[in-house]
Amino acid sequence: MTQKAEAVVIGSGPGGYVAAIRLRQLGKETILIEKDRLGGVCLNIGCIPSKALIRVAKLKKQIDAAKQIGLEVTGLTIDFAKVQAWKQSVVDRLTSGVEYLCKGNNVKVIKGEARFKGPHQLEVRTASGIETIETTNAIIATGSRAVEIPGFKFDGTHVITSTEALELKEIPKNFVVIGGGVTGLEMATMYAQLGSKVTVIEMLDQLLPGVDLELVRIIERTFRKLGVDYHVKSKAREYRDRKVYAVLEDGKEASYPADKVLVTVGRRPNSDNLELEKTGVKTDEHGWILADKKLQTNVPGIYAIGDVIGPPMYAHKASKEGIIVAEVIAGMSSEADFRAIAWAIFTDPEIASVGLTEAQAKEKGYDPIVGKFPFTALGRALIAGETEGFVKIVADKSSDLVLGVHIVGAEASDMISEAALAIEMGATLEDIGFTIHPHPTLPEGLMEAAEAAKGKAIHILQK
Repeated sequence: MTQKAEAVVIGSGPGGYVAAIRLRQLGKETILIEKDRLGGVCLNIGCIPSKALIRVAKLKKQIDAAKQIGLEVTGLTIDFAKVQAWKQSVVDRLTSGVEYLCKGNNVKVIKGEARFKGPHQLEVRTASGIETIETTNAIIATGSRAVEIPGFKFDGTHVITSTEALELKEIPKNFVVIGGGVTGLEMATMYAQLGSKVTVIEMLDQLLPGVDLELVRIIERTFRKLGVDYHVKSKAREYRDRKVYAVLEDGKEASYPADKVLVTVGRRPNSDNLELEKTGVKTDEHGWILADKKLQTNVPGIYAIGDVIGPPMYAHKASKEGIIVAEVIAGMSSEADFRAIAWAIFTDPEIASVGLTEAQAKEKGYDPIVGKFPFTALGRALIAGETEGFVKIVADKSSDLVLGVHIVGAEASDMISEAALAIEMGATLEDIGFTIHPHPTLPEGLMEAAEAAKGKAIHILQK
């Protein structure tokens, strides 16, 4: 059976389903192909389920701390099976929402695995057989998957990816995380708060490589309070007899008991099973598909978005690219021309950032000035019992142009969007400082940090 469509989207993650819906809004006959569940990794086994479980861990922490304000809770227990059922109900509700939106926008969904037979022809293996699709435009939105390392072959039971880490039936007694990046530290924080003894092993010279070290120091402090054992400049060698063997920074060998070993050392693109060689689409040496600002590959009519085109790999970036590529196919002048893309890490406290760090600003030729404001000086943070952290703003000394904003603290993920808007609109320190922020709120820290950069902050002493 052969079908024809103006556009075909391969992969229904946060980039793919958004692209399909936008294409239909623009009047393009569209087929969306998904081999598993609508919503992709992020919605089913990534962003959403992880943040649901992180919410549970954070709530337990707050209940444990409630006695400080006169709320005594005794006999607290965790029914982890019930927690997992609740998490899945959240996922199911959102995946049903995606299905509803696709149906309501008349997106045709085919469940199956797609491969190219040529630049404008696809073969889809479905449960009922093979279907052929001819299309003018194809969008590759197939995402990425976890990288496996020697000595730690994934078995889904003991050596696991983040997928299995989010589906555990019980809280592990000993949990070892190999890789101190975003996913690793989110999972480490969560399971430590739920009661696991957690060890983190990172090969590079800091946790959260690439993140401003001043922000990371706050997370390290939290880890010490939680009893998380972490090692940088260290290499995990193998998993044997329920232990992880590693070589630490000082060259000494060490072993750590591990009921579960989460390996999260990077991701690789899902471009290798598409038979791209039949299209002529170019990738780099690692398999990431090469695309320009219009998300166009080197082959006319074939586009790529999201993780499959390489870092930074954010769901919200993929969604925006989905909108852009749909508009490009419809003949609009859209392109991926962002000044900066905000991101957030859901550790405790959270980290969120957008734009340039002070070091990056210097590298780009700016003469940066920095304003900082601590959460300890925010009334809302004191009320919430969340005083760890600070807001840091980096700006150009000569123009006061805001170049970057970096936050470590409670609700940093919700605070960063104001900063992203400021950078996208070319705001100055005065623009942020002059904007009256409601009191008492955490975003007052942004206003105060902007004023601090000019030596005008009211609620901290500046020398």
